[in-house]
Order: sequence, then C-alpha cells, then structure tokens
Amino acid sequence: TSDSSSFRSRGGTPRLGRTPGSAGAAGSHPLSKPFEGKFLIHISSFFVATSCSSATATSVASVIVAVVEGRGLARGEIGMASLNLKCPELVLSQFADTGTYAKVITKIHILVPLEILMPDTASEKGKGTKLFNLITENFPGVAFTAIQRKYFNERKGLEYIQQLCAPEFGTVLMEVQAKYYCLAAAAALLKYLEFIQNSVYAAKSLKVTFKGSEQTAMIDSASATNLELVVNNRDHRSEHTLLGVLNHTKTPGGARRLRSNILEPLFDVDTINIRLDAVQELLQDEELFFGLKNAIGHFLDIDQLLSVLVQIPKQETVRTVLSLLMMVLKNCNTALLKAYSTSLEDARFDLILEQIKTVINDDTTYLKGSLNMRTQKCYAVRPNINEFLDIARRAYTEIVDDIAGLVNQMGEKYGLPMRTSFSTARGFFIQMKLEGVVLPEGNLPSEFIKVTKHKNNYGFTTADLMKMNDRCDEALREIFHMSYVVICQLLCTIHEHIHCLYKLSDAVSMLDMLLSLANTCTISDYVRPEFTDTLAIKQGRHPILERIAGQQPVSNNSYISEGSNFVIITGPNMSGKSTYLKQVAMCQIMAQIGSFVPAEYASFRVADQIFTRIGVDDDFETNCSTFMLEMKEISYIIHNVSDRSLIIIDELGRGTSAEEGIGICHSVCEFLLSLKAFTLFATHFLELCQLESLYPNVENQHMEVQHTRSGDTGAESVLYTYLLYRGCSEERHYGLRAAEMTALPSGLIQEAKIIASNVSQQLLAKHHSDPETQRQRAVYHLATRLLQAARNSRLDPDSLRMYLKGLRKQYEAELQAVWQPASVDTEEE
Repeated sequence: TSDSSSFRSRGGTPRLGRTPGSAGAAGSHPLSKPFEGKFLIHISSFFVATSCSSATATSVASVIVAVVEGRGLARGEIGMASLNLKCPELVLSQFADTGTYAKVITKIHILVPLEILMPDTASEKGKGTKLFNLITENFPGVAFTAIQRKYFNERKGLEYIQQLCAPEFGTVLMEVQAKYYCLAAAAALLKYLEFIQNSVYAAKSLKVTFKGSEQTAMIDSASATNLELVVNNRDHRSEHTLLGVLNHTKTPGGARRLRSNILEPLFDVDTINIRLDAVQELLQDEELFFGLKNAIGHFLDIDQLLSVLVQIPKQETVRTVLSLLMMVLKNCNTALLKAYSTSLEDARFDLILEQIKTVINDDTTYLKGSLNMRTQKCYAVRPNINEFLDIARRAYTEIVDDIAGLVNQMGEKYGLPMRTSFSTARGFFIQMKLEGVVLPEGNLPSEFIKVTKHKNNYGFTTADLMKMNDRCDEALREIFHMSYVVICQLLCTIHEHIHCLYKLSDAVSMLDMLLSLANTCTISDYVRPEFTDTLAIKQGRHPILERIAGQQPVSNNSYISEGSNFVIITGPNMSGKSTYLKQVAMCQIMAQIGSFVPAEYASFRVADQIFTRIGVDDDFETNCSTFMLEMKEISYIIHNVSDRSLIIIDELGRGTSAEEGIGICHSVCEFLLSLKAFTLFATHFLELCQLESLYPNVENQHMEVQHTRSGDTGAESVLYTYLLYRGCSEERHYGLRAAEMTALPSGLIQEAKIIASNVSQQLLAKHHSDPETQRQRAVYHLATRLLQAARNSRLDPDSLRMYLKGLRKQYEAELQAVWQPASVDTEEE
C-alpha cells in the first residue's frame, strides 16, 4: 500500500474519489480489481446472451491512456501508451505534433479514455503546460491522474515490453527500442495498472503494437463532430450518424473496429482494395454472406475473455475463465475460419481445447445460485489430476453428507419439517416452514440459535452445525488452493499458444466489420469506388439523409481534379450547400475504410487528412466568439494542410463585417489555391466567384432554385431543387426572401430591399476577363484533361481516339467563344 500511495504524485489532486493512503484498498476506485468483484455477473451475461449489443460495446469507456511530452528541444515530441481493460492490447504511439497538439487531441478522442495519466511536472503548482491545459479543456469528463515523473522511465518501459510481449508480436521491439517517449508512457501505464488497478499481466501474454500517425488518414475531433461520424449533434443517443448507417455488426469487437476505422480511415490503397474485394465477394455469394452472418453472431466477446485470461489469475475467477474459454473454442465454427482465411486453420486451437478438456470437466458452466456455483468451483477440475485435491474433495463431500444427516436427525427428533439450506453469508443452516404445525410450548427448542423469522418461515442453526460449517470452509479452502495450482499450470501452457487467440479475435472483428459493410449495401443501392487522382461522383447521395428519409434523397454529381481542385459553391440559404459538402466528405471516408458508397459511380483520390470548417456557433466554454472560433479552425487547417488533403469550408467570415469577411475569404482562398489539396468552399460572398477569372483551377458551382408565382395572389415563392449546377449563383438578396418567410412586417422588408439594391449597385461591378486569359484557361483545361486520361484511362484504342477527338472539339469551341465576342466588340468600335 505504501508503494501504491507514493506512486501517484503528492503534488497533484487525483479526481478519482480516492483518499491518500487508500489506493490499494479494494473498491476504492471504480476500476480497482476490475474483473474480480463482479466477475461472475460478467460471465453470466456471456452465457445468457452470446452476442452483446454493439451499440453499448462502443459507448462504455474502458481505455486508460498515458501521455508524455519531451522537454526542452524535444518539446512537441509526444509519446502515448494505451490499454483497453476489455481488450489486452498495449498500443504505443510516438509522433511530432504542432503547437496546437491536434494529433494528440484527435488520438485521445478516438480512444474514448476512462482515465488519462500524465507526469506531475505537467501540472505542478497549478501552472499546467499547454498540452495539459488542452487535454483537460477538451476532455472535462475524463478522470485525470498525475503520476510522478520518475515512473515515466523509457528503460523500464522497454523491460516491461520484453517481459510481457507475446513472442509472435516480438518484432515491435525493433520499432520502439529508440522511441523513448512511448516507452516512458508504457512504463508509467503498466506500473499504474499493477499498483493502483491491481492488474498484473502474465509474462509473454500481451499483444503489443506500435501505430505511427502516417499509417491512417487524420480527421481532427472538430471535423468528426461536424460530420457526425459517430455521435449525432442533436441527440447523442440517435443512430443518425455515419457509424449508425454502417453498423450492422454482431460482436463488440467488430463494432469497436468499425468505429476506429471511421475515425481513422486507411491511407494505403492496396489494403483498401483488398477490403473492397472481400465486400464484393460477400455480396456476390449469397450463401457465403448469410452463412457467415449467422455464424459470427454466435461468437462471444473474445477480447474481454483475453483481458481476463492474460492477467495473473485469482482463485475466485480462474475456473470460470476456463469454462468460458472452452465455450468460446467450442463455438469456433471451422467453416467460418476456412471461409475467412486459411491461415486460421491452426492446430493450436485443437491443442488448447484438448489441454482444457484434460483438466476441466465438460459440464463446468455458470449456474444461478450460490450453492450451485460453489459446487461448480469445487468440481471444475477433473478427478485424478491432483491427489491432494481428490482427498480434499472427499473430505468436503463427507462433511456435506454429515450436515444433511444432522438436519434429518433434528427433524425426526422434534417432529418438525426441517430441511438444509445454504447462503453465502451463513453457509449451511436449517430452514423450516410451519403450515398446520404447532411448536411445543410455542417456542423453538433452546439448542437452535441465530433464529430468523419471516411469517411462517424460520431459519436457524446449531452449535454442531456451525462447527461442521467451519470444517467445510477449511476443506473448501484446501480445494480452491489445489484447484488454483492445477489451473495456473494449465494457464501457463495456454499462454504459450495465446497468439492464436489474438489471431482469432482479430479475424472475427475484421470479418464482422466486412459483413457489416456488405450488409449496408443490401439495404441501399451502393457502388464500389475506384481510386485515381480525381474525385468524381456520379449521382452521389447523403448516406445519413438517405437513412432518415427512408427513400433516395436528391443526388448530385461531384468532380474535382488537379486541374480544377478548388470549387466555390454559392446559393441561397437552405438550398443544400452544407448537406452537399458533408455528403462528399462522408463518401470519401466510406471509400477509405473499404466500404461501397451511395452513388452510381465513384472515384476518389486517397486523402491523408480531412478538414472541415462548418458551423457558426459561439463557444462559451473557451470564451470564443463566432469569428474567433472561425479563425482558430481556419488557422489549424492552414498550418496542417498538405497537397493530398480534402478541405471542406462552409460559411467562412460570417462572424465579422462584410468587407473584412470578403478580405479574409479571399486571402484564405489564394493560400489554398497554391496547394494541390482538393477544396470545396461554400460561401454567400458572391465576390469570390471572380476568382474563377483569375485562377484556372477554380470552378464556380451553385445550388439551383426556381421561382414560382401564385396565379391567385401573385405572390412569389422559392422552390429549392437541391441540385448543383455549373456557374455562379444568379440569386440576389436571397436572405431577404428568407426573411419574408418569417413574421417581419412587409414594410420593413420592402425598405430593406431598396437599401440592399442601392448598396449592391455601388459595391458590385462586373469583371470581364480579357481574351488572352480565357485562352490560357482553355489551354490549361485541355492539358489537365490529357494528363488525366494518360494516367487513368482504361479505354480501348478506338474509344480513346473518340474521347480525344471530343476534347479537341471542346477546346476549339472554347477558343471560338473567346475570340468571337472580341471580334464583335472591335467591329462595333
């Protein structure tokens, strides 16, 4: 206890409900001895329902994270270690982050931690470091614990990994031996679990992995919130999210993997295509799809089983763990394993099962009732395995028989209907129900003690029975001890082959996710995406809106290439601009996790980062106005964007004056135009449409609306088509039209129209680009289309010849359109 109390920082104030000196006490922390006190309740849920709810599996926090930052010249170098108490995988990360610490915040957001550990030096004397302050601001509901800096020791961390890592994952040592900060975080995390959580892992039993930030596409936490990837912004319990659309998983592991993939999409095209091949095969083979879907639902949560199995066993739980393990292995359908991967046809599954069967009785299982569970524990191990165990069992059986005989003798002696009962608190005792029986002299005999009465039910014991209970408890302790020794020997043998269980867990969760993605395609009309250097979507639909409406929403085309990588979208309020932007981003994410997408055709360029700037709300928690929040988010994009990023910007500059808003939007656009990133920029500032005449890679698009006039009243109304067309929006003063739909007085609206018209005439002037600029633009478009055809075309020679002729005609038409107006103007002069 002294070690554990000194382990936490004396200077910090742990927000865990513990008092100093009580850290080692059982129950002093919500997760102390996590699988011991209520383990049988967890096991009973396994046996009652073999497939857990995926929704609940993803919502319960069970991850503990340790974070450490370099000091001095190494500031900004971050080391992280995390371990899920329900899934025994130690995940290490080390990366360089910017001053905004966006990568750290994003990774913690993905993990959904229960508790965050940091060095006490990060928060000493109430002056937290920038990283500490950002973490506590972004995760106010997560418990934070300050650990003494000396426990963040990279040498000790490497020793821990060498000691605990299963041999099959030993290659991780080569990756992390020079990653000092993630090793330091691992040392503090494992020491914390050992001293505070009372979780000690067996040697050579943990799965240890290293995940760098370059292996997956990055979606910052603000973008994940804006796009409603895993949580609905209006109702956190709603399934109207991208996760809700795609989640048809049957196992908790599959749900966890799907959520993680949505928040961190893949970046490697080959891996994505392998997943798409698997989904396509499932869709083409109906028998295989339904067979696997039925089989996958019978798997238990193997990850949670492993998390118990790899810990040093406790006498109260070890037999139940083994019975659960045997049940899992019995449910391992051979056909399922063969269908997914031949590499899973591993003799070690049979070896583990055979070893368990030689030690554990086949009928060992969870039963209701304390006496039934006590009997299960006593006889979990087969006879003739340990001679001393057999002797202790015979002694226990004789004592139980003597107790039953004593109760029968008492009943005959006094002529009362007595029977033997058992409870955890009292042990064996005598129970009696009086119905039509009168007690002699109205009282129980004096030798009956500790009497309890409820209506006509009596419970009591005797001095002899209490002595027999003591002998029974002594025999039970001997049985449990001997069983513990036998089971520990068995577990040591199983630990040698534990890699195949990790392999099984990984395979089942991956297969469950792929089945879920295939299942989504059977509900809606989805298409397999391609990966090129162009984002091209034909008749794309919003996946969440399609689920909510129950029918296909309005579909739109999308096209972004290196030649026109900046799209400005204009249109009235409520015309569908924001919905369209989110639709493109979601389709990009779906494609990069290996899912089909809601469209008739889809091609994507793999994005390394996805940024969004959506929403115009004040942030009261950080005391940010609308405009300040906009500037912070756009600053983050500018400092982190790359040439392969996808950027979604909606309504930038709305929180300040029109002149300043236009100026900021224009400068931001010009900065992004210098990059090769794909950008969708929705705005109400029509002045930005002039960028198309200045930059050849800019394209104007708008959301079309139609105006109708009532034949009776002559009143004009607006019909929203939600369709995207080329060109800048011709709508003017559409904000005033939206105001007309409210209860504002008509006189006020008319005066506003007059003033707005006068201001527009003074501020807006048409800018015509000169013929030479338009000619250069036509040449630029022709060159980019030729390059695109050379890189991605799969047309046969005749079709390709026709396509090139079409490009030439289009180029000549553009040139003719350029010079024809110029010649007309010359003649007029």
